[in-house]
Amino acid sequence: MNEPETHPREGPSAGNSTSWPTAVRELHGLYCQWTAQPLSLRFDRERLWYEFLRAGFGAADLKQVVSYLQKEIRAQRRNVGALKLSNLLQLDRFEEDLHISRVRLKGLVQRPEPVPRPPPSPAIDEARRTRLVEELRSFRQQLRRGEGAS
Repeated sequence: MNEPETHPREGPSAGNSTSWPTAVRELHGLYCQWTAQPLSLRFDRERLWYEFLRAGFGAADLKQVVSYLQKEIRAQRRNVGALKLSNLLQLDRFEEDLHISRVRLKGLVQRPEPVPRPPPSPAIDEARRTRLVEELRSFRQQLRRGEGAS
């Protein structure tokens, strides 16, 4: 049973002159470079990459998901195992992570930053200072009167 494709083809069958084996090697090399994992390209991994390409995913999708997962791992919201090739190339999960990474990259609705209060005008500051000085003088006078009465 064939499943409908939801992704544009980026693989060799889209009129592209790159062969499947070449495309698989290139993607594997990019994955190894972006994750700093020197993994060999054995048959089982070739098959995973082949299915990845056949599903319509490409290098740009891979880069986006790897970057997203690396940020999530640094923020301790995901386990480092999410970058394991065998986990990453589970196509349903990859597609979900791709969509989530696009949502997160667009960002959530941002609230406007609160407008800072303007500093008080010098006239208000001077008026407050003058009032406080007068209150302090009055308080001192009351203390002096109280000291003399004791």
